Amino acid sequence: MGTEEQKKPRVLCLHGFRTSGSIIQKLIGRFPESVLQRLDLVFLDGPFPAEGKSDVEGIYDPPYYEWFQSNEDFSAYRNFEACLEYIEDYMIRHGPFDGVLGFSQGAVLTASLPGIQRDGVGLTRIPAIKFVIIISGAKFGASKFGTPEMAATAFSTPIELPSLHFTGEKDFMKEEGKLLIESFVDPMVIHHSKGHTVPRLEGRNLEIMSSFIDKFHSREDE
Repeated sequence: MGTEEQKKPRVLCLHGFRTSGSIIQKLIGRFPESVLQRLDLVFLDGPFPAEGKSDVEGIYDPPYYEWFQSNEDFSAYRNFEACLEYIEDYMIRHGPFDGVLGFSQGAVLTASLPGIQRDGVGLTRIPAIKFVIIISGAKFGASKFGTPEMAATAFSTPIELPSLHFTGEKDFMKEEGKLLIESFVDPMVIHHSKGHTVPRLEGRNLEIMSSFIDKFHSREDE
């Protein structure tokens, strides 16, 4: 007990829409070793095979997965409860996990988990999530998105756990991401010049990422 390996925050990483755990692993692999060496990252495939064409076809190899489904205007959702059960079962079998990182659809899902867990409507069999890292995320119930029934009150009160948000200047989810940031009590934010992607970390943004990890490590050491 007490080794450096065991002290690393264990983070479950949730990929984007119609991609996979191996794809987000490649994207997160762009982060500097100084970041990657301080986190125990675990990459999970979504529970459902992609129901349509993937935007990454021809760039990254299949298979591709989804976390849940929605209608065309994102006002109604399917399989959200099954998705939560799938994640909870995985976290029970392979945890405990300290935090969750999500990109795109995985980030929308990640952002809702602390409130769902706080309200006792899901993830009730695992320890409380301690932090979230949200890359190109959005908020259920905001301007473009309806709300799954199980997430109905996820943002009814501000989310108090530590959060780190990546927001891209050219990201089509930029405005949605801003609304999400306002739902967290003490968010840290990385601004980058790219679009809907996992950016490389350098300069000031690397400092912010390192500071966020420091913040969590200091809580662990108390």
